[in-house]
Amino acid sequence: MKINEGSIDRIVRIVAGLVLISLVFIGPQSPWGWIGVVPLATGLIGWCPAYTLFGIDTCKMKKAR
Repeated sequence: MKINEGSIDRIVRIVAGLVLISLVFIGPQSPWGWIGVVPLATGLIGWCPAYTLFGIDTCKMKKAR
């Protein structure tokens, strides 16, 4: 697994994941808020399987060959 998410992408995913998870405890209290685990996990890990599938890479770091 290579990192394929840039810094901004990771921050947005982490914030979105935390917001969605907070909906489980605050607000509508729907179990659908647990879907926030996915963006939170991908943001923390730095690797998105969907990005790999579609060939997207937002990481600006130079890659070693």
